[in-house]
Amino acid sequence: MHSLICIVCPRGCHLEVDDNNNVTGNFCPRGKVYALNEITHPTRTITSTISVEGGKINRVPCVTSSPIPKENIFDVMDVIHKTKVTAPITNGQVLISNILNLGVDIIASRSIERK
Repeated sequence: MHSLICIVCPRGCHLEVDDNNNVTGNFCPRGKVYALNEITHPTRTITSTISVEGGKINRVPCVTSSPIPKENIFDVMDVIHKTKVTAPITNGQVLISNILNLGVDIIASRSIERK
């Protein structure tokens, strides 16, 4: 039996998933989908910053274009921390394309002008 708290909405339902993948405690159908995904293949959206050269500020906030498998978080963060980009940067610009061949891009979430 697995116990989870649903994070799909602010309600925070307390979910239980048994060995047959039956979900209880969900107020809406989205809770069931969340619980089954969390038990079978958990994913996370990553937010971080990347070093900027020649910009008015020295780091740009970034986010994954879609969630990545939880087991890849540390490897993705390692690539992000080793990456340097050059200003100017536009909000929504792809900073790292197809990171670790996961089919996910790292996207700038702010524009940075040159010095």
